[in-house]
Amino acid sequence: MEILGVGPLELLFILLIALIVLGPGDMVKAGRTLGRFLRKVISSPEWRTVQKASRELRYLPNRLMREANLEDLPKELGDINKISTDLKTDFNKIGTDLKTDINKAEVDLTSWTTPPDPTDDHSIQPESEKKSQEKDSPETPAPPVNPS
Repeated sequence: MEILGVGPLELLFILLIALIVLGPGDMVKAGRTLGRFLRKVISSPEWRTVQKASRELRYLPNRLMREANLEDLPKELGDINKISTDLKTDFNKIGTDLKTDINKAEVDLTSWTTPPDPTDDHSIQPESEKKSQEKDSPETPAPPVNPS
């Protein structure tokens, strides 16, 4: 138990110093005087006012929370955390779906946006051009006959 911020060991140390300084005879007189002074202080209306103000300050945060209806705040914070977790998982799922769709679109577009390779023998030609080239090209001549 502390009295005015002084614990039991500190109080014992103060009494020991007072006994050394005042001596045993004056110690009794000083004790009576100190007791009367403390009784007057504790029974005074000023001390009661100080105690009441101290009590009000100690319980002020609790009273303000009650008045502001913040008692349910931890429950509401739990609900908000659950909703945020759900949103994160939904956004992650949407993000992976979008990445998959974008990768598919890139693969589909590369065939349209990449020009044909000139070294490639199988260049892409429409069928009508292939047929017209076959008609225009002369037939291969027959091998020469050897008269013997």
